[in-house]
Amino acid sequence: MKEHGCVGPRVAVGHALAGVDLVLAGQLAICALWHEGVMNINRKRNSFLMTVVCTALTLVLQIICSQTLQAQGGTPKYEVDPSWPRPLPDKWVTGSIGGICVDNQDHVFLLNRHNLTDNELDAGHQAPPVIEFDLAGNVVNSWGDPDVLGLGSFHSCMVDRENNVWLTYVGDGILQKYSHTGKLLLQIGKKGVVDSSDGTFKGKALNSSHSAFFRPSGIAFDPKNGDVYISDGEYLDGNHRVAVFDPNGQFLRQWEPHRAENETGDAWRVLVVCVAVDIDGNVYTCDRPAHRLQVFDRLGNFKKNIPIPFEQRTEYTTTGPGHTPGAWGLVVPGAWGTAVSVSFSRDQEQKFMFVSNEDDEQVEILDRASGRILSSFGRVGHQVGEFTHLHHTAIDSKGNIYVGEVGVGERVQKFRIVGSQ
Repeated sequence: MKEHGCVGPRVAVGHALAGVDLVLAGQLAICALWHEGVMNINRKRNSFLMTVVCTALTLVLQIICSQTLQAQGGTPKYEVDPSWPRPLPDKWVTGSIGGICVDNQDHVFLLNRHNLTDNELDAGHQAPPVIEFDLAGNVVNSWGDPDVLGLGSFHSCMVDRENNVWLTYVGDGILQKYSHTGKLLLQIGKKGVVDSSDGTFKGKALNSSHSAFFRPSGIAFDPKNGDVYISDGEYLDGNHRVAVFDPNGQFLRQWEPHRAENETGDAWRVLVVCVAVDIDGNVYTCDRPAHRLQVFDRLGNFKKNIPIPFEQRTEYTTTGPGHTPGAWGLVVPGAWGTAVSVSFSRDQEQKFMFVSNEDDEQVEILDRASGRILSSFGRVGHQVGEFTHLHHTAIDSKGNIYVGEVGVGERVQKFRIVGSQ
């Protein structure tokens, strides 16, 4: 028996509690209690109140359960939240997602690359460059002056502990820091000038400047002192380094990816497309062509590799119509590379690490301490909960994961914890 969206019989609660889905079990328990308590009250008069209270209590339980699951150490199980985000205002349309980051209030910032088709512009309006959503998926703010923002496409954003928003661009050589509401506070580099022999993308990448980049791709902050780590290099034949600055933008040091003596040839070409720093001071970079992460200490001393394997699921010919080169100009399976972003769970121990596997279109869940892959979620496709060129991830304090898609994906999706595995 169902009334007002709540399950009545206590038996249903017992069956749900026996399963893994703690959120559903809690919802059933709450609703069952309400059913018993208001059974003899005028249902017509109280139905709206019951629905509101059940919904509110369920939301609270989802938050508690997600934190409990992380604390207990069970590998979290995720499902897509199809209600997030809410419809954008004024027929806004976003292009490819150039970055996602979460602030101290669990608001989500989305970077819009503005690559709309003529038809999309005929039917709608270009969404602003930077859009801020609240936890429920409502737009609460937007900003971005094209005359101030960097050139070309966004590639990453991160929010520091003072709630400022940092941005990188693959069409420029700069790093920018903005206030939460979009005022430019700091810029490293000169707009339109890159770290090359002639200051343009036509020149030879120098991989050495203290005040310029060559298609910077990722941002991370040292949780201990606030130092800023930049992965500098999104394409081959560009820069390939991690550059470190203090919070005021002063250059501190840099290093390049590690290669063993036998790692030579096209499969081992050097690239750094992401950077992340954990609570223990380990620095992770995405060694995308090699299908792995590399781990360093704060000073750039190499510690280990973490494989992010590519699994080919269909055999096919790589010639003829419909087959286009991957990121490195190669028409071969797995040519895009796997690891493209890294995020950490928000529990005190940062037990889990989440890696975007762009080649297999799924998010890998790893044990952070060992680097072992525990599980994954998502699959290739165009439906809700599926991915087409997933790239960026961000995690809020409740464990929700936000995934942004580049290329023709052009959307952001929210995944919430619904149990453990």
